[in-house]
Amino acid sequence: MRVTQAVFGVFHHFELAHQLHRRNHLQKIYSTWPWARLKREGLPHSLVGCYPLLHTTDYLLSQYRLYPEWLSAKMTSWAALSFDRWTNRVIAPCDAFIAISGAGLLTGRTVQARGGKFICDRGSTHQRYQENVVADEYRRWNVPLPLSKPHIALREEEIYNTADAITVPSTAAKRSFVQMGIASEKVHVIPYGVRLDQFTPTERPPSDSFEVLFAGQVSLRKGVPYLLQAFARLKHPKKRLTIVGAVQDDIRALLTTLPMENVTVTGSLPQPQLAKKMSASHVLVLPSIEEGLALVQGQAMACGCPVLATTATGAEDLFTDGEQGFIVPDRDVDALTQRMQQIADDPALQHRLSEASLVRVKSLGGWDQYGDTWDRLLHQLTGQPAD
Repeated sequence: MRVTQAVFGVFHHFELAHQLHRRNHLQKIYSTWPWARLKREGLPHSLVGCYPLLHTTDYLLSQYRLYPEWLSAKMTSWAALSFDRWTNRVIAPCDAFIAISGAGLLTGRTVQARGGKFICDRGSTHQRYQENVVADEYRRWNVPLPLSKPHIALREEEIYNTADAITVPSTAAKRSFVQMGIASEKVHVIPYGVRLDQFTPTERPPSDSFEVLFAGQVSLRKGVPYLLQAFARLKHPKKRLTIVGAVQDDIRALLTTLPMENVTVTGSLPQPQLAKKMSASHVLVLPSIEEGLALVQGQAMACGCPVLATTATGAEDLFTDGEQGFIVPDRDVDALTQRMQQIADDPALQHRLSEASLVRVKSLGGWDQYGDTWDRLLHQLTGQPAD
């Protein structure tokens, strides 16, 4: 079977590429990052195609805030359309084309015209569903709504309708597609794996303090205000919340109005440092209001750090509530506080959750189960016999 991929940057697609390569399916993976960045992903150069000019420029300018939001939105759109036109020119005939959501509309149609299958891989909820949830959150916190980008939702929905299949990492994400009118049988849930070679327990959390960790974009979408409110209610003589991740503009001003006592914001950390933080924390709290399946959940579990997550995070596809961690309703400060307090008050419970998390995440075999599920789906879609 010949499979080609297209992805903006890296995301989880290079993990999928490794799984396909192991099974002799990978024909090529196309990315908008330069080879200087992609070579660290460990695939042969011959299997990687690069189209970096527009996306890399857009990324660098946005990092340094060198142009306004409206121009950034246009640049992002140009980069996506240009990448699609380029992959359409260079792609060889293949049996299946897997494109990250937002990419591959033109190329996918070309692949279909040649007899291949086009799969849209969406890392979060349905685009319009996501926009509705996030807009509601802005209104809840009286934060000005971001610049409207209707062209993004229109393109996404055209891709959803064109693709032969849509893959998402969680049942929560699938529910959003069904709610927005996509046939259930078209949407396939394939939960992410975790790099067990990079995330592993290195130490135990301290016994004289209670360490809470958040990892991810510090934003309204990630539910950070609810975590700060819940942590402020937590009763412990020596508690500490460490927030790892880049602070987004939508929450920057709001943070000055929220309780920040015993809270440290570190910014983004390299993965080795993040893994060390996870090992030394009693619980990772992920209070997102919208998500696909945050990779940090599996990473924390692989470090022996139990996860307390909302239903929106897709946690139900990774662990069982009450066995390896806890799952609470979205935007529920009382539930977040109660579960944190329960773990803080019961070291034996924290230890049981930690041990169960390690067992659960190791049963996934790193990314192998993810690769196996993809392999079955690709054979099903293409009608090719299994090897």
